[in-house]
Amino acid sequence: MTPLAAGHRVVVSELGETPPDAIEHFVSVVDQPAPDPAALAPGDVIVEVKSASVGWVDLIMSSGQYQHVPTPPYTPGLEYAGVVRWKGSAAGDHIQVGDEVIANGALTGPRSLGDHRGWGGWATWAVAPGAALMRIPGSLTFDEGCNLLGNYETAYHCLIARGQLKAGETVLILGASGATGLAALQIAKLVGATVIATGRSADKLALVREHGADHVIATQGEFKDQVKALTGGRGVDVVYDGVGGAISAEALRATAFGARFLIVGWASTPFVAKGKGGRGAPNVNQLPTNLIIMKSLDVLGCPTVIATLRDPSIRAPRLKQILEWAGQGQLRPHVSHRFPLSAIREAMRAKWSGEVTGGCVVHP
Repeated sequence: MTPLAAGHRVVVSELGETPPDAIEHFVSVVDQPAPDPAALAPGDVIVEVKSASVGWVDLIMSSGQYQHVPTPPYTPGLEYAGVVRWKGSAAGDHIQVGDEVIANGALTGPRSLGDHRGWGGWATWAVAPGAALMRIPGSLTFDEGCNLLGNYETAYHCLIARGQLKAGETVLILGASGATGLAALQIAKLVGATVIATGRSADKLALVREHGADHVIATQGEFKDQVKALTGGRGVDVVYDGVGGAISAEALRATAFGARFLIVGWASTPFVAKGKGGRGAPNVNQLPTNLIIMKSLDVLGCPTVIATLRDPSIRAPRLKQILEWAGQGQLRPHVSHRFPLSAIREAMRAKWSGEVTGGCVVHP
């Protein structure tokens, strides 16, 4: 084996009060010695990272406002794609040296619970257990591959497992130009639903339409009447809400009687929890219960990661379906922004400020 060269990695030295605080004061790029195979376990694999996703969860983890609070100093990067450069004798036969792979962020990196939490993807090198790696499906690139699992598994869990979305139904996707929003749009179309997608800008809505949305609506003001007009006055069967805040109440008014309202996240109100890992929810989101009862709505919390940790059996069928769709070219993540690892602060700011449509990646 050719000796591996040293590289670089990102370190969050301390949790910020908010993600912008962490970006400004506690995020740095430092030298990274190459991993030494002699010091690794038989089940370990060394991956040369080619692309790593800069996701919303990566950002809010840096301020401890995600449900899983990392212990600084740590290297972020839940999902990455790269090339296998070494594998231990017990890493499994499903991957080989030279394979192009994606990492399962539930089993390795800062959100995992085992011995590989320190090996985030914002680095030249990552070490992962063999079970956490899989070959990139189909013709996906490294950039697309590192934006696959978290986004599409979230969308699948929310729309299919929780929302029971069916062919012929109409779904309203809030914030459809985001990474999980675009994933939800693609999955909803694959199961035969009609999609009404919302967004904040004409450019983003144009891209959402290119990805298959049947109708698009700008959300600068009230939009209930537009949704009702598009559904013959009936309203939508399902709402996919990853935005939260005031837009949630407006979306409730656009539902049909007996609709399902899926709570996916609260991107518009990120400071629900205290900063610096303080936990609690001092700025809790609220929904109008009068609308919920009068419309007989099912309001469903959809915590993909927590639900999967409580019942790991729910993951296998959704992972199988997502990898099959991706392998057939029916799912393809959109990536709008790319940065070198040295510009990690710029990448994080672009994601935080809403410049990104779909995915954002860094290249070590």
